[in-house]
Amino acid sequence: MIQVLFFGQTRDLIGVDELSLSGKFLTVEDIRVELSKRPGKWALALNKETTLFAVNQTMVSSEHAVREGDEVAFFPPVTGG
Repeated sequence: MIQVLFFGQTRDLIGVDELSLSGKFLTVEDIRVELSKRPGKWALALNKETTLFAVNQTMVSSEHAVREGDEVAFFPPVTGG
């Protein structure tokens, strides 16, 4: 199982805080693509150009490898003032 977390506007658009996935996912991008196929605003919320990714609380690229037991997080760009 891979635990997937959603934060900020990403979470607000899809209405989900977290979910668990099982299956053959090799990279964060594989997960993003699969979730983007869901109906509603999933594709908008998980736009590759504007979404940031973390695996086990470390920022990574979309091509980062994932494995069973990982925690994958999706969130919008962080800004500050």
